[in-house]
Amino acid sequence: MKLIKLTSMVLTAGLIISGFGCTKKIDEFGDINVNPGIVAEANTAALLTNVLSGMGGEAWQVNPGLYAQLYSETQYTENSRYQRLQPDFGGYYSGVLYDLVNIIKLNTDPETAAKALANGSNANQIATARILKAWWFLRVTDLWGDIPYFQALNFNGQIPYDKQQDIYTDLFKELKAAIAQFDGGATVKGDILLDGNITAWKKFANSLRMIMALRLSSVDAVKGKTEFLDAMGASGGYLSTNADDIQLVYPGGNYSSVFYTYYNLTLRSDYAISKTVSDFMNPSGDRRINAWGSSTVGFTYGLERNDAIAFASANPNWARIMNPSIRTATQPMPIITSSQITLARAEAAQRGWTAESVTNLYKAGIEQNWRLWGVYDATAINAYMLYSSVALTAGTELTKIITQRWLAAFPDGLEAWNITRSTGLPVLTPAPGTVAPAGTSKIIPIRMGISQSHFDLNTTNTNAVADLYKIGGEKDSQYGKMWWVKP
Repeated sequence: MKLIKLTSMVLTAGLIISGFGCTKKIDEFGDINVNPGIVAEANTAALLTNVLSGMGGEAWQVNPGLYAQLYSETQYTENSRYQRLQPDFGGYYSGVLYDLVNIIKLNTDPETAAKALANGSNANQIATARILKAWWFLRVTDLWGDIPYFQALNFNGQIPYDKQQDIYTDLFKELKAAIAQFDGGATVKGDILLDGNITAWKKFANSLRMIMALRLSSVDAVKGKTEFLDAMGASGGYLSTNADDIQLVYPGGNYSSVFYTYYNLTLRSDYAISKTVSDFMNPSGDRRINAWGSSTVGFTYGLERNDAIAFASANPNWARIMNPSIRTATQPMPIITSSQITLARAEAAQRGWTAESVTNLYKAGIEQNWRLWGVYDATAINAYMLYSSVALTAGTELTKIITQRWLAAFPDGLEAWNITRSTGLPVLTPAPGTVAPAGTSKIIPIRMGISQSHFDLNTTNTNAVADLYKIGGEKDSQYGKMWWVKP
């Protein structure tokens, strides 16, 4: 039965254990326990709610967050020591993406479109679903690289994989077309994220395009600049203030927030704020560490199991993720924020893509992120901006801007990993004692391996793409270069 469980979507995909802006509380789900798969006709509002409810869990990507060193493992440390992972992307296709395709079909088919109008104008529902479909597909391709895309949701047996470059081109197009599709009709129902606010959805889509465009800086800067400028100037605008921050709000109870569920309800403690993060934040007086962790004692990254257990024993106050004062049942989960976009604009300006002020955007983006986490203080942030690892000085600008983008991605491990892979910054020290495999100089993985089920069920197509990611004799290597990864 398709019950809404806040981490169920990503569990299915095998990726994780699991003052705020344009948001709507999850307790406004409506009839969430209705299974669209067994009713006579699927309800588009229920389908939309189901998709949106999964975004909170998806935004905490633990394994990518380990690779980006936002997090450390505290007991079983194999993943942060780079054992090969082969999570199954099939859960996305049969889950959230399938629901979104159904929303589009039900609002397009003349036989069902009239009934679907009960949940908002057909155009508004389709546009919303297209933006979300792009957001989810983007996360899949950013994890695996080449994936089934153009024919993936036809469910017609053997499905070819598509090149990541072609997928990105289509996602840019889809987001732009979706924005143009919104009309002045009835508000979409079931929207627990943005309450059917068309302006907010346009800002979401344009902001996503800007982040995608920057990801191309190392492989196709011309395309990146063109798409960035187009999105920045597009109808609806982009996230620019904390009032625009998009977060999924939890009501508590059966629908408690992700980190509260993990630490307080399941009583797990396998993950910590990494010492990589705390070592950067503590000396500079970065007050965000007081929100992100239960203490300022980061856990040393990538230790072997016995060493990790010894560290935990010697440092019992190691930093669990989120300060308990904000790790509540109702803690919102950031999906995309103004601080991310402002810092992206700072990077674009530094790269010469725009004529905006790098200095002003850099400080504004950091300030927005401090405000997001409730730690803003004018005196403290002014001192922080002067600290040597933060202050923009000649020749250090790009490194420092990207480092702040890496931090502002928190707690989204995948976005942090995207930043480190596409730019090579910040420079991360691999787990101690790990070495690069034959055929590459990289130690930290740059993609996920494909689940064995796809080799079994989609054999020819999966083997073909596995050959493209062959490194040192290993097919489908986690070190095989994805298109936009910096060489």
